Amino acid sequence: MRILSTAAIAFLLMAPLTALAGQVDINSADAETISAELKGVGLSKARAIVEYRKKHGPFRSADDLSLVKGIGERTVELNRTDIKISGQKK
Repeated sequence: MRILSTAAIAFLLMAPLTALAGQVDINSADAETISAELKGVGLSKARAIVEYRKKHGPFRSADDLSLVKGIGERTVELNRTDIKISGQKK
C-alpha cells in the first residue's frame, strides 16, 4: 500500500511537467525552442530540423519531420498534437 501511495504522489508531482510542453511552429521556431517543446527531440535533433528547413524550405505537414535524419515516425506521433505548421517567411 505504501508503494502505491508513493507512486501516486510521484505521478502527481510529475504531471505538471508534462503539461508544460506546448505547441511549437516547426517552420519558425529555433532549435532551442523545438528541443524544449517536443518530446524525444534533443538539441542535436532540433538543429537537424532547423538545418533541413533552411535547405528544403518550410515543412508542409507534421509527417514531413520524418524526412529529417534522426526523426522517426514514432517521434512525430508522440508530438503530433504539439507540432504546428505555418508558412515561413523568407
